Amino acid sequence: MSKEKTKFVCGECGHETGKWFGRCPACGSWNTLLEMSVEDAPKRAAISTGSGAVRLKNVDCKEASRVKTGIGEFDRVLGGGIVAGSVVLLGGDPGIGKSTLLMQAASNLIKTAPVLYVSGEESKAQLKLRAERCGVSDELLVMTETGITSIENEVERTKPAFLIIDSIQTMVSTDVASAAGSVTQIREVTASLIRIAKVSGCAVFIVGHVTKEGAIAGPRMLEHMVDTVLYFEGDRHDSFRLLRAVKNRFGSTNEIGIFEMRGDGMTEVSDPSEMFLSGTNDSGCAVSCIMEGNRPILVEVQSLLSSTVFANPRRMAAGMDNNRLTLLLAVLERRAGIKTGDKDVYTNAVGGIRVDDRAADLAVLLAVAGSVFDKRLPERTAVIGEVSLTGEIRSVDRMLNRINECVRRGYVKVIAPESPSAKKAEGVDLIAVKNIRDAVKLLV
Repeated sequence: MSKEKTKFVCGECGHETGKWFGRCPACGSWNTLLEMSVEDAPKRAAISTGSGAVRLKNVDCKEASRVKTGIGEFDRVLGGGIVAGSVVLLGGDPGIGKSTLLMQAASNLIKTAPVLYVSGEESKAQLKLRAERCGVSDELLVMTETGITSIENEVERTKPAFLIIDSIQTMVSTDVASAAGSVTQIREVTASLIRIAKVSGCAVFIVGHVTKEGAIAGPRMLEHMVDTVLYFEGDRHDSFRLLRAVKNRFGSTNEIGIFEMRGDGMTEVSDPSEMFLSGTNDSGCAVSCIMEGNRPILVEVQSLLSSTVFANPRRMAAGMDNNRLTLLLAVLERRAGIKTGDKDVYTNAVGGIRVDDRAADLAVLLAVAGSVFDKRLPERTAVIGEVSLTGEIRSVDRMLNRINECVRRGYVKVIAPESPSAKKAEGVDLIAVKNIRDAVKLLV
């Protein structure tokens, strides 16, 4: 009896090799090679999409029409709505609200075109209970199936304009011998769904679970195959959720959508700035304005310092880049003479938002300095500015939009570097600073 032939496939990049390695030779990821039978590879030929070669001048380049989901925050992240024939991958932790959000979107979409909701995790009765709780229309088509062939046949029969797959890890193809959720299964099923979308023009939403590292479970190449990749973020013990695009072929990847989970489903947050402010003005706190796409959002940065008993003090940043915090602390010590080498430093962005905008650099340093001296900023004061290694406070883009958002929220003073656009702001006292030393002197 001949020995069964096997191969090893990387779960991150899909690289195949004949023997096991602790580290993938292609992408360098550790412990991602999975063993599977060579017979797992599908033997059927690829399905043609009917798109032969044409001259570029004959290609119709009209802007793709979009369909609104009826959920403004969802449409914002998608780039203005759903594009026909697109494939959207929605990832997030279990229980974060992925299925609820898509079912609410389906309830609005069913008013314009047929929607097919396919679940491989729940029964029809469970789907109806969720639909009743969220006020979903009874006209929604639901199907509990895991076989991709049966789904293709049902799509051919019902001809929906929108197809929702919940979740990709439960779907299987009979052409692949491996279990559901394996690298080969996910890759083959996703390829079939993409063919459905491109041939029929049906927009497909795919729900994907994430690993403990936060990446979508399965091969990383799954994100390269689809048109749009969305991540649903948030603490399951908190009611607020953030929808973020990390890839979008039809729009910007800088936009975020903000929702609140309630008993009747997801509710849009119309004023996100209010959500990320605690309303207190204590030592170790500073308010800044960051940009998420075209949207200015006020965020509060908090800092806490405590004496350490260890040789190496801790540097912990919640909602920020830990390496960026270490760099800013070095600037604070070298350029402002404020030493934190004997202290544990903790920083936090209120509300669970991720702060990657460098316009919040100055707010972080003033929060740390305020915690060191037990001093606070003047009442109703916001802080905007990037900090360089020389201690200089640099201007950031769309300064006027940021200051106007501060004024709208009732802030009467803004600490920021001098810039032509900042001088155009009205209704606010602009306090110009050139370096970190000047900024620290403003603590009272």
